[in-house]
Amino acid sequence: MKLFQRAQNSLFGEILDSLLAPAIVLILLSIGLTWLVAQGIANAPYDRALAHGVRLIAAEAARAAAQGRAPDVPPLVTEVLRGSEDDRVWFQVLDAQGRRLAGTGGLPGPHLAQTPVPGVVYIDDGQMQGREVRIAHLWVRPGAAGLALTGRVALATEGSSDLPETITEPGDADSAGLLLVQLAETRARQAAHAREIITGVLLPQFALVPLGVMLLWIALARGIKPLSVVEDRIREREPDDLRPIDATSIPLEVAPLVSSLNELLTKLHDSIGTQKRFLADAAHQLKTPLAGLRMQADLAQREGANADELKQSLKQIGRASMRATHTVNQLLALARAEGGAGVLARQPCDLARLTIDAVRELLPRAMDKSLDLGYDGAQPGAAGVTLPGNPTLLRELIRNLLDNAINYTSSTPGRPGVITARVLADPFGHVLLLQVEDNGPGIPEAERELVFEPFYRVLGNEADGSGLGLPIVREIAGQHRAQVLLQEAHPGQHPPGTRFTVRFDTEPPEG
Repeated sequence: MKLFQRAQNSLFGEILDSLLAPAIVLILLSIGLTWLVAQGIANAPYDRALAHGVRLIAAEAARAAAQGRAPDVPPLVTEVLRGSEDDRVWFQVLDAQGRRLAGTGGLPGPHLAQTPVPGVVYIDDGQMQGREVRIAHLWVRPGAAGLALTGRVALATEGSSDLPETITEPGDADSAGLLLVQLAETRARQAAHAREIITGVLLPQFALVPLGVMLLWIALARGIKPLSVVEDRIREREPDDLRPIDATSIPLEVAPLVSSLNELLTKLHDSIGTQKRFLADAAHQLKTPLAGLRMQADLAQREGANADELKQSLKQIGRASMRATHTVNQLLALARAEGGAGVLARQPCDLARLTIDAVRELLPRAMDKSLDLGYDGAQPGAAGVTLPGNPTLLRELIRNLLDNAINYTSSTPGRPGVITARVLADPFGHVLLLQVEDNGPGIPEAERELVFEPFYRVLGNEADGSGLGLPIVREIAGQHRAQVLLQEAHPGQHPPGTRFTVRFDTEPPEG
């Protein structure tokens, strides 16, 4: 039940709803219970008066039956029994054969769940002339002496086997010779009395409800005030202020939210710092080929340049433009890999097939450098070589590993360069390995972690490259729940070579 419905969920409204809804249910239950209690309280005195009246009539009927005459109840008695102008009273006296000896007649018979006991008044509800009435039933013996005017009253609807005490000698459960005296009255007085009780009890409650809601509103507003404090602290900050939010004077319930915000701010600070460094490095890397392009263009335009010099300048311009294009493409690939972390479209990918296609694509470039580039491993379609992933990003990962090996592996007639791509599958262990190894100079152990930083280049190496290939490999591997390992391909030999291993976990993630 939403008492405060809004287009957008409100914490204040949700808490207020959760508090007011039970309160309203309790108020309704209180009204119902008060009504029942008021009815019982209102009936009790009038039931006693009704029992007293039926005993008066029964005493007269017993005396008249003993004297052999018809009972004569003075009208004054019925007038006294009538409590107000709105009430009506009926009575009748029946003998053992059900013949009416006195009264108006027409009263409904009693509904008893037990054998009546003489001298005990039984009271139940009924209808008379279309009106709700309260009826008292009393059995007496003709000539019973000393019929008490007060005594035990029982409800005729009671189903208990525990009979009330009698005010005369116990009967033998035989109604032969007994007189049945009945007295009925309307319930106007009881209803009025019940309304008075309910009004007296409920009106103060209804008066207190608005006060209770107001106090609850004030308490709730004070309770969520710390959230407004946090909001003010965040709103007052400058756009570049990513310091953690001060968590002092924050309630325990809000502390986890503030802690999460602080963690997010820390990550955002690190991310922005990385982007700034990345942009600075990218500008620096692009500056070199662009400066070379401008210099070679100036040389080509100088006076007196011959055809060979022009050809050399154009060659340098082409090389610089290719380097700039490669750097830009790598930057775009890294941005695409980093930006696709949250929306990675996955499908079954045959890693062996992707690797073989990449080897064939780069084979002409390797042959231009006299490199032996080949594939050795599981065949496409073999068990365990398929993994869920993005084929475009996986193809980029493989190309960058192979491209890195081609750039940094030299080849001479006495020592030809060899590059091997390999896919190994363990379907039972849910492990899939991609390896690219070469017999190049290797990477010193101190620099093996640094090579995964953008634009980092191993010192003393003049090979062409943007310094972005390995960061792209690590980024794509991370998005595929894979690890990138770097080790020597031929330990103990010189040169030791390099082996990159990408370890994929092909077991479906839990949940």
